[in-house]
Amino acid sequence: MKSLKKIILAIISLVLFTTSSRQTYAIVDPLNAVNNPFGIHILDENDLEDAAKLVNSSGGDWGYVTLVIRKDERNPKRWQEVFDRMRNLHLIPIVRIATRQMDDGWEKPNLDEIDGWVAFLSQLNWVIKNRYVVIGNEPNHSKEWGGEIDPVGYAKYLSTFSEKLKKSSADYFMLPAGFDASAPTGRKTLREDVYLKKMLEENPHIFESIDGWTSHSYPNPDFSGSQDAEGRGSVKTFEWELKYLKELGVTKKLPVFITETGWTHTKEVTEGTNNTTRVGEKLKASYELAWNDERVVAVTPFILNYQDPPFDIFSWKKKDGNFYDFYYEVQNLPKNMGKPVQVISVDILSIIFPPLIPENGYMTGVVVVKNSGQNIWEGNDKIYASNRGMEVVIEPKVLFSKVEPGQKTPAVIKVRLPKIVQS
Repeated sequence: MKSLKKIILAIISLVLFTTSSRQTYAIVDPLNAVNNPFGIHILDENDLEDAAKLVNSSGGDWGYVTLVIRKDERNPKRWQEVFDRMRNLHLIPIVRIATRQMDDGWEKPNLDEIDGWVAFLSQLNWVIKNRYVVIGNEPNHSKEWGGEIDPVGYAKYLSTFSEKLKKSSADYFMLPAGFDASAPTGRKTLREDVYLKKMLEENPHIFESIDGWTSHSYPNPDFSGSQDAEGRGSVKTFEWELKYLKELGVTKKLPVFITETGWTHTKEVTEGTNNTTRVGEKLKASYELAWNDERVVAVTPFILNYQDPPFDIFSWKKKDGNFYDFYYEVQNLPKNMGKPVQVISVDILSIIFPPLIPENGYMTGVVVVKNSGQNIWEGNDKIYASNRGMEVVIEPKVLFSKVEPGQKTPAVIKVRLPKIVQS
């Protein structure tokens, strides 16, 4: 009897281990998954509930949220709690890596600090399989790179960061910084096309280090352009960027993440129309036309809630706690029910009752299991695994109806033994 128990446990462990491992080899192409592209950029995790009400409304599910993590904010406990809240709210994180703010911009990144970032990010149980990470922000502005314009330095930073993250996990989906496409060449800025060309000259394989493209498709001039405009400095900036990359010889397929876009607004009445009403009309038109592109994975306008200058004119939320009309207009737009891939993983901790009771071809018992994956076990969820004639079914609903990652629960386990063991 004891030997049979050992055989059964060995089978269960082998099947579950093999199945879980097979799911974590590489990133998922987000363009091949059922996707809800609606998203929003936030400053504070306290805005997550309002973000979910916006991007997962009107039939939608699993929208996106872009958020920034600074190097002086790398508290694993804090960010795991944020990720866990996003998991419950069905929000997909796009994490932008940042340094520290200086008086007139941002500290220059340091290659020696990348290992610390890798260690921090790898401690987190991410919300979905793809770990979307954006490296930096608008480096064609000197204020974003320690007061310097340094395409060579940024290319080195991007490639090194990508290499080290992917070495720790193949699930990292690497995205470059979004650029200011409207910036001219001058003392403090460099045209995006010139910057990209210099990056490529430094490292001809630099774009092999990324898995997608980050775009700041702002409607310029003055963040007030037409929703019908095209090309550089429009809501279709991403089209111009992809075309230019192709001209540079980049043939890699790059799914697009528009992590910043949007119009400024004021309370002034212009030509008899409130400017916030115009923002709603332009956003609606852009979602229906410009951003309704098969290459676009996510659109996260800037910004849900920012009450201080200079970005208060972009905020979707008012100082009194209410939202501008365009929040509700976007909320009412029809959306898709996204279905992102999550890693399913189970740890069997102990046996309450060995799987020895025959039932419909299976041996049935009770064990204590731990949810070591990314998804939340709810309702009548069942976990199936099979390998080389061995089959295991786990029903993780015995005492609890909701089991989050890291939690334990008794579970009914059913094992169909391979014929060689059965005989």
